[in-house]
Amino acid sequence: MTDLTLLQIILANLALLAGACLQGVAGYGIGTLAAPLLFLISPILVPAPLILNAVILTILMVVRNRGALQIREVRFAIGGGVAGTLLAGGTLVLISPKGFELVFGILILIGVLLSVAGLRPTLNARNSVLAGAASTYMGTITAVGGPPIALIYQNQKGPLVRANMSAFFLVASFFSIAALVASGYLGQRELQLFAVTFPGVLIGFWLSGKLVNRMPFDGLKPIILGIAAVAGAAALIRGLMSL
Repeated sequence: MTDLTLLQIILANLALLAGACLQGVAGYGIGTLAAPLLFLISPILVPAPLILNAVILTILMVVRNRGALQIREVRFAIGGGVAGTLLAGGTLVLISPKGFELVFGILILIGVLLSVAGLRPTLNARNSVLAGAASTYMGTITAVGGPPIALIYQNQKGPLVRANMSAFFLVASFFSIAALVASGYLGQRELQLFAVTFPGVLIGFWLSGKLVNRMPFDGLKPIILGIAAVAGAAALIRGLMSL
Protein backbone atom coordinates (compact mmCIF):
# COMPACT_ATOMS: atom_id res chain seq x y z
CA MET A 1 0.00 0.00 0.00
CA THR A 2 2.93 2.33 0.54
CA ASP A 3 4.64 1.40 -2.78
CA LEU A 4 7.76 0.48 -0.77
CA THR A 5 9.42 -2.86 -0.13
CA LEU A 6 10.10 -4.06 3.41
CA LEU A 7 13.80 -3.31 2.92
CA GLN A 8 13.03 0.26 1.84
CA ILE A 9 10.82 0.75 4.91
CA ILE A 10 13.60 -0.51 7.20
CA LEU A 11 16.20 1.72 5.53
CA ALA A 12 13.87 4.72 5.74
CA ASN A 13 13.36 4.16 9.46
CA LEU A 14 17.11 3.93 9.99
CA ALA A 15 17.66 7.19 8.08
CA LEU A 16 14.99 8.91 10.17
CA LEU A 17 16.41 7.44 13.37
CA ALA A 18 19.82 8.97 12.58
CA GLY A 19 18.32 12.29 11.55
CA ALA A 20 16.06 12.54 14.60
CA CYS A 21 18.93 11.70 16.92
CA LEU A 22 21.07 14.38 15.28
CA GLN A 23 18.34 17.00 15.59
CA GLY A 24 17.70 16.05 19.19
CA VAL A 25 21.36 16.76 19.94
CA ALA A 26 22.13 19.76 17.72
CA GLY A 27 18.73 21.45 17.26
CA TYR A 28 18.54 20.68 13.54
CA GLY A 29 19.63 17.98 11.15
CA ILE A 30 16.76 15.59 10.42
CA GLY A 31 16.25 17.22 7.03
CA THR A 32 19.91 17.70 6.17
CA LEU A 33 20.78 14.09 6.95
CA ALA A 34 17.56 12.15 6.33
CA ALA A 35 16.07 13.92 3.29
CA PRO A 36 18.90 13.06 0.87
CA LEU A 37 19.02 9.48 2.13
CA LEU A 38 15.25 9.09 1.85
CA PHE A 39 15.34 10.49 -1.67
CA LEU A 40 17.91 7.86 -2.64
CA ILE A 41 15.79 5.11 -1.03
CA SER A 42 12.68 6.35 -2.87
CA PRO A 43 11.72 9.86 -4.04
CA ILE A 44 8.17 9.35 -2.74
CA LEU A 45 9.50 9.62 0.83
CA VAL A 46 10.09 13.38 0.42
CA PRO A 47 8.96 15.97 1.14
CA ALA A 48 5.56 15.26 2.75
CA PRO A 49 6.27 12.05 4.77
CA LEU A 50 9.47 13.56 6.16
CA ILE A 51 7.78 16.84 7.06
CA LEU A 52 5.02 14.95 8.89
CA ASN A 53 7.71 13.11 10.83
CA ALA A 54 9.44 16.42 11.55
CA VAL A 55 6.24 17.72 13.17
CA ILE A 56 6.27 14.83 15.65
CA LEU A 57 9.96 15.38 16.37
CA THR A 58 9.67 19.14 16.88
CA ILE A 59 6.72 18.75 19.26
CA LEU A 60 8.80 16.37 21.36
CA MET A 61 11.77 18.76 21.27
CA VAL A 62 9.72 21.82 22.22
CA VAL A 63 8.39 19.93 25.24
CA ARG A 64 11.88 18.74 26.22
CA ASN A 65 13.53 22.20 25.84
CA ARG A 66 10.60 24.45 26.79
CA GLY A 67 12.51 26.01 29.69
CA ALA A 68 14.99 27.69 27.31
CA LEU A 69 12.42 28.94 24.79
CA GLN A 70 12.48 32.68 23.96
CA ILE A 71 9.43 33.16 21.77
CA ARG A 72 10.08 36.87 21.10
CA GLU A 73 13.16 35.97 19.06
CA VAL A 74 11.31 33.30 17.08
CA ARG A 75 8.38 35.47 15.95
CA PHE A 76 10.40 37.31 13.29
CA ALA A 77 11.53 34.05 11.68
CA ILE A 78 7.93 32.79 11.74
CA GLY A 79 6.82 35.97 9.97
CA GLY A 80 9.37 35.34 7.23
CA GLY A 81 8.12 31.78 7.05
CA VAL A 82 4.73 32.95 5.79
CA ALA A 83 6.37 34.47 2.69
CA GLY A 84 8.53 31.38 2.18
CA THR A 85 5.47 29.12 2.35
CA LEU A 86 3.56 31.09 -0.30
CA LEU A 87 6.56 31.05 -2.62
CA ALA A 88 7.11 27.32 -2.10
CA GLY A 89 3.44 26.54 -2.74
CA GLY A 90 3.60 28.46 -6.02
CA THR A 91 6.76 26.60 -7.02
CA LEU A 92 5.20 23.19 -6.34
CA VAL A 93 2.11 24.05 -8.37
CA LEU A 94 4.20 25.14 -11.35
CA ILE A 95 6.83 22.38 -11.53
CA SER A 96 6.31 18.89 -12.94
CA PRO A 97 7.39 15.69 -11.12
CA LYS A 98 10.52 15.64 -13.28
CA GLY A 99 11.13 19.29 -12.51
CA PHE A 100 10.77 18.50 -8.80
CA GLU A 101 13.91 16.32 -8.90
CA LEU A 102 15.83 19.18 -10.49
CA VAL A 103 14.63 21.75 -7.94
CA PHE A 104 15.20 19.28 -5.09
CA GLY A 105 18.81 18.74 -6.15
CA ILE A 106 19.51 22.44 -6.54
CA LEU A 107 18.06 23.35 -3.14
CA ILE A 108 19.90 20.51 -1.38
CA LEU A 109 23.20 21.76 -2.82
CA ILE A 110 22.33 25.33 -1.80
CA GLY A 111 21.73 24.06 1.74
CA VAL A 112 25.14 22.40 1.75
CA LEU A 113 26.81 25.56 0.45
CA LEU A 114 25.13 27.65 3.15
CA SER A 115 26.41 25.25 5.79
CA VAL A 116 30.04 25.44 4.63
CA ALA A 117 30.16 29.09 3.49
CA GLY A 118 31.38 30.41 6.83
CA LEU A 119 28.69 33.10 6.98
CA ARG A 120 28.08 34.42 10.49
CA PRO A 121 25.01 36.72 10.37
CA THR A 122 23.92 38.27 13.66
CA LEU A 123 20.72 37.22 15.38
CA ASN A 124 18.44 40.21 14.72
CA ALA A 125 14.96 40.88 13.36
CA ARG A 126 15.94 41.41 9.71
CA ASN A 127 18.13 38.34 9.49
CA SER A 128 15.51 36.28 11.32
CA VAL A 129 12.87 37.24 8.74
CA LEU A 130 15.17 36.42 5.82
CA ALA A 131 16.31 33.14 7.38
CA GLY A 132 12.73 32.19 8.19
CA ALA A 133 11.60 32.80 4.61
CA ALA A 134 14.52 30.86 3.10
CA SER A 135 14.20 28.03 5.61
CA THR A 136 10.47 27.54 5.06
CA TYR A 137 10.80 27.72 1.28
CA MET A 138 13.54 25.08 1.24
CA GLY A 139 11.84 23.02 3.94
CA THR A 140 8.53 22.84 2.10
CA ILE A 141 10.08 21.60 -1.14
CA THR A 142 12.91 19.42 0.17
CA ALA A 143 12.27 19.03 3.94
CA VAL A 144 15.77 20.53 4.40
CA GLY A 145 15.05 23.85 6.09
CA GLY A 146 17.78 23.77 8.72
CA PRO A 147 20.77 25.53 7.10
CA PRO A 148 19.33 29.07 6.71
CA ILE A 149 17.90 29.29 10.23
CA ALA A 150 20.93 27.53 11.72
CA LEU A 151 23.19 30.29 10.39
CA ILE A 152 21.69 32.90 12.72
CA TYR A 153 21.79 30.59 15.75
CA GLN A 154 25.31 29.21 15.28
CA ASN A 155 26.79 31.36 18.06
CA GLN A 156 24.05 30.69 20.61
CA LYS A 157 24.06 28.16 23.44
CA GLY A 158 22.77 24.61 23.01
CA PRO A 159 19.50 24.74 25.01
CA LEU A 160 18.45 28.04 23.41
CA VAL A 161 19.25 26.71 19.93
CA ARG A 162 17.29 23.50 20.46
CA ALA A 163 14.30 25.31 21.98
CA ASN A 164 13.99 28.26 19.57
CA MET A 165 14.76 26.31 16.41
CA SER A 166 12.29 23.61 17.44
CA ALA A 167 9.57 26.22 17.97
CA PHE A 168 10.29 27.72 14.55
CA PHE A 169 10.40 24.34 12.81
CA LEU A 170 7.10 23.35 14.42
CA VAL A 171 5.25 26.39 13.06
CA ALA A 172 7.11 26.22 9.73
CA SER A 173 6.17 22.54 9.37
CA PHE A 174 2.48 23.37 9.65
CA PHE A 175 2.97 26.11 7.04
CA SER A 176 4.67 23.56 4.80
CA ILE A 177 1.92 20.98 5.30
CA ALA A 178 -0.70 23.55 4.23
CA ALA A 179 1.31 24.33 1.09
CA LEU A 180 1.77 20.62 0.28
CA VAL A 181 -1.94 19.90 0.67
CA ALA A 182 -2.88 22.88 -1.49
CA SER A 183 -0.42 21.87 -4.22
CA GLY A 184 -1.42 18.18 -4.24
CA TYR A 185 1.80 16.81 -2.72
CA LEU A 186 0.18 15.41 0.45
CA GLY A 187 -2.48 12.72 0.20
CA GLN A 188 -3.35 9.23 1.42
CA ARG A 189 -0.12 7.66 0.14
CA GLU A 190 2.01 10.19 2.01
CA LEU A 191 0.04 9.58 5.22
CA GLN A 192 0.65 5.83 4.86
CA LEU A 193 4.36 6.44 4.31
CA PHE A 194 4.44 8.58 7.45
CA ALA A 195 2.70 5.83 9.43
CA VAL A 196 5.34 3.22 8.57
CA THR A 197 8.33 5.50 9.13
CA PHE A 198 7.61 7.47 12.30
CA PRO A 199 8.90 4.70 14.63
CA GLY A 200 12.42 5.62 13.49
CA VAL A 201 11.87 9.21 14.62
CA LEU A 202 10.61 8.14 18.05
CA ILE A 203 13.61 5.88 18.62
CA GLY A 204 16.01 8.55 17.37
CA PHE A 205 14.55 11.17 19.69
CA TRP A 206 14.81 8.81 22.67
CA LEU A 207 18.42 8.03 21.75
CA SER A 208 19.28 11.75 21.48
CA GLY A 209 18.36 12.17 25.13
CA LYS A 210 21.11 9.72 26.01
CA LEU A 211 23.67 11.36 23.71
CA VAL A 212 22.86 15.07 23.97
CA ASN A 213 26.04 15.88 25.91
CA ARG A 214 28.24 13.21 24.33
CA MET A 215 27.72 13.35 20.57
CA PRO A 216 30.45 15.35 18.71
CA PHE A 217 28.21 17.20 16.23
CA ASP A 218 31.07 19.28 14.81
CA GLY A 219 32.97 16.13 13.97
CA LEU A 220 29.98 14.58 12.23
CA LYS A 221 29.07 17.69 10.24
CA PRO A 222 31.44 17.04 7.28
CA ILE A 223 30.05 13.52 6.90
CA ILE A 224 26.46 14.76 7.01
CA LEU A 225 27.13 17.48 4.45
CA GLY A 226 28.99 15.02 2.25
CA ILE A 227 25.98 12.69 2.20
CA ALA A 228 23.69 15.62 1.41
CA ALA A 229 25.97 16.84 -1.38
CA VAL A 230 26.13 13.41 -3.07
CA ALA A 231 22.36 12.95 -2.89
CA GLY A 232 21.72 16.51 -4.07
CA ALA A 233 24.03 16.01 -7.04
CA ALA A 234 22.33 12.70 -7.85
CA ALA A 235 18.90 14.34 -7.81
CA LEU A 236 20.19 17.19 -9.97
CA ILE A 237 21.64 14.77 -12.53
CA ARG A 238 18.42 12.72 -12.59
CA GLY A 239 16.41 15.88 -13.09
CA LEU A 240 18.64 17.06 -15.96
CA MET A 241 18.54 13.66 -17.65
CA SER A 242 14.73 13.58 -17.53
CA LEU A 243 14.34 16.95 -19.26
